[in-house]
Amino acid sequence: MSTFDLIAKYTQTALSHLPGPTQNLLRNSTAQRALGVLAAFALLRTTNSFFSHRALQNWTSNQPWIPTRELILLSGGCSGIGKQVMEDLARTGVRVIILDINEPTFALPANVTFYKADITSSADITRVASTIRENHGEPTVLINNAGVGHDGTIIDEPEEKIRQTFEVNTLSHFLMVKEFVPAMVKANHGHVVTIASMASFVAIGEMVDYCCSKASALAFHEGLRQELKHWHNAPNVRTSIIHPRWVRTPMIKKITDNEAHFRQSIMTPQVVSEAICKQILTQTSGQIILPPNQSVASLVRAMPSWMQEGVRNLVSRGLKRTCAAQQAEAKA
Repeated sequence: MSTFDLIAKYTQTALSHLPGPTQNLLRNSTAQRALGVLAAFALLRTTNSFFSHRALQNWTSNQPWIPTRELILLSGGCSGIGKQVMEDLARTGVRVIILDINEPTFALPANVTFYKADITSSADITRVASTIRENHGEPTVLINNAGVGHDGTIIDEPEEKIRQTFEVNTLSHFLMVKEFVPAMVKANHGHVVTIASMASFVAIGEMVDYCCSKASALAFHEGLRQELKHWHNAPNVRTSIIHPRWVRTPMIKKITDNEAHFRQSIMTPQVVSEAICKQILTQTSGQIILPPNQSVASLVRAMPSWMQEGVRNLVSRGLKRTCAAQQAEAKA
């Protein structure tokens, strides 16, 4: 029996439980064809979701989450999204270590430890890694969250700010993985979470270096998955990447403070943290786009060129208007 025959059979069975007038209406050949198409799409969507999920787990079963055996290493955990993730994970009872260039300005939970470190320096990472291993053991979850962003066009932005963007948003991912992931590979257990952005998919003006660094984060995540599977034979080391849109954090405070000019929706760090924590606590690999209804952004580069340019134009114009209005207000 074909798939469509099965769909027809189950449709007829479902119809038999409906009121008589409704049955008569739905037995119309046109209505039945429409129902068949809808059922086929539903089946296709379910099948696609199943295969996508299993493929991202490398066709292996998720291991149970045991907080006492896990150690989470979080970069940039003293503000913004990182601070929220730290607080949410700490409430689950798991041990969390924060690496940040800035000291925390708040009291840390009992199961959270802070170490000051420059994650753009391999020497500094090696130094603090030795202390972490001595005092806590090997991290089993690495969250590459630390990030910076500066405004300015390619021509106007100072070189030192451009270099800092790539060192923090891109190079640090390489350095952190080189230091901490070999132990995960050896145990065939762990999770690497990469915090990217919607900017991974759409580059806009006045934040080109940031967009480039987040596109790089996506390529890093995809390449790391391949190496863990095919080069290191560690299919149970999970990998997740998170692509938030605008999030109310200190990094974009200058842009979003004046909501009269900035008319795009802004998420709270809590929304992003919930998505990150879900991936970690379920030990599930995945690509998460936030908000979910913006997932079409990941398809921008599959669009015709004129549509791609339209999307970039729309976002760039909005950002330019916001910045211009804020500058005018500052001068007034």
